[in-house]
Amino acid sequence: MMKKEALLLIPNVLKVFLENGQIKSFTFDGRTTVKDVMVTLQDRLSLRYIEHFALVLEYAGPEQNHKFLLLQDKQPLAYVVQRTHYHGMKCLFRISFFPKDPVELLRRDPAAFEYLYIQVESGLGIQS
Repeated sequence: MMKKEALLLIPNVLKVFLENGQIKSFTFDGRTTVKDVMVTLQDRLSLRYIEHFALVLEYAGPEQNHKFLLLQDKQPLAYVVQRTHYHGMKCLFRISFFPKDPVELLRRDPAAFEYLYIQVESGLGIQS
C-alpha cells in the first residue's frame, strides 16, 4: 500500500501528483471543492480545456493492482481528505475521459495533448 502521508502531510494541504512527476500543493478550507483545484491546475498548467481531466484517488488493491476513484467536482476537499487519507491514497490529476479525436485535442489545446501523451507514455512504461 502507499504511504499514509501520500495524500495529506500538513493539515489542510492537499498534494496533487502530476503525470510529469511534479507535485502541486493546495491549501483548502471547508468551502474548497475539487472543482476549485481543477480550475487552479488549469491555470498553472496553461490548459485551455479541462473537460477530459479529473482528480482521482489512486490506491493499491488487495493484489497490488492499482485502482482509481474519480472525484466529483462538487465534493469538498475536506470531506475527500477526511474520508481517504487514512487509507494511503494518492491524489492524481489525470486525463480520465479519453478524447474521441486526439488530433482535434492537439489543435484545440496542445498542452492538454502533451499531458495525455505523457500519461499514456508513463502508463505503458515507454521511456523517451
